[in-house]
Amino acid sequence: MIPANPDRFLADLHHLRTFGASGVDKGVVRPAFSDADIAARRWLAARMEEAGLTPHFDPVGNLFGIAGERSLLMGSHSDSQPEGGWLDGALGVIAALEVARASREVGGPPISVVSFQDEEGRFGVTTGSAIWSGNLDLAKADTLTDHAGVPFAEARARMADLAGDFVDPAQFTGFIEMHIEQGPWLDTEGDKIGVVSDIVGIRDMRVTFGGQQNHAGTTPMHLRRDAFQAMSAFSSAINDRFRNVVTPATVWTIGHVTLHPNASSIVPGRATFSMQWRDGDTDRLARMEEIIRSTAQEIAEARGMKLSYGPMLGLEPVVMDAGLRGALELGAASVAPGKWRKMPSGALHDATNVGALMPVAMLFVPSINGISHDFAEDTAEADLVAGLEVLARAAV
Repeated sequence: MIPANPDRFLADLHHLRTFGASGVDKGVVRPAFSDADIAARRWLAARMEEAGLTPHFDPVGNLFGIAGERSLLMGSHSDSQPEGGWLDGALGVIAALEVARASREVGGPPISVVSFQDEEGRFGVTTGSAIWSGNLDLAKADTLTDHAGVPFAEARARMADLAGDFVDPAQFTGFIEMHIEQGPWLDTEGDKIGVVSDIVGIRDMRVTFGGQQNHAGTTPMHLRRDAFQAMSAFSSAINDRFRNVVTPATVWTIGHVTLHPNASSIVPGRATFSMQWRDGDTDRLARMEEIIRSTAQEIAEARGMKLSYGPMLGLEPVVMDAGLRGALELGAASVAPGKWRKMPSGALHDATNVGALMPVAMLFVPSINGISHDFAEDTAEADLVAGLEVLARAAV
């Protein structure tokens, strides 16, 4: 057994929340490379060192606490959404730190810890772990920009004084990531633990309709080339055209929209929006892309629009390693008998990228009312501790 200390674990978890605390509920504003994010990572590095690990920042801001010998790797990410909760990612990092620290105190197995950078997608899809795993070339990543136009290269330069080389993944035997579910199923069913079977794949790109900016009071409706109306028509059409292709588990989202010039009395001349879709089947993801592109093309031609796309980012579906998953299942059966389940992950996680390098597995704890990516995100402390205990048992 690794005697993880729940009080120390919860104290660290609550302290991490103070970096970027929103003042609303338990919310956190800690986007990647923000002042709050960098301060949190410096604090985490100090805690890792106190725990007997060697802290190491790589060129893109990923923070490792290295056990010094071939070891199991655990962790998640500590950056947040622009309006995020206190547990998303942070839980996995602090739980890993506590298990690694407790194991070292009793002479248990070596465990290393990681907090990946920009999992929340300020610049792309799980940027830090994607670069480390080789799924995203660093030179290409440096050209990515956030919604404000800031390049990734400029953002990561804020941590240049901390940066060392990339960590060699060959020193790790596998990766386990603990996370809140970010969905309703565990909470609704009264279960305490979810052992993840697989993680869905994701595609994400920007679409731009270019029309004609014009006066909103004098331009007749039949002469308008309104980019917003083109985007609205696309959104309506895509829902209909997906109907016979998708499953009940498939999801798609237009989550970010920019209109130009974004003024009340001007017909929008340009609409740029994010298009993201997720599914567990690679062929279905490809078929959805075909439908997205053909639908956008038809609407552009019919409405006199120019059409362009940003880079498409994405990750393939990943099945969890049977051995690591089995260790989590044994832990779950011991800690929460009759109160755990196997389940897929509809949310994307760093484990997807790390799976290209080594065996991976994940466990979930409930999200109260299924809420995440919101200041109201929360989990009962008893469930947080139950997840910690499962993680500690699985590590052995």
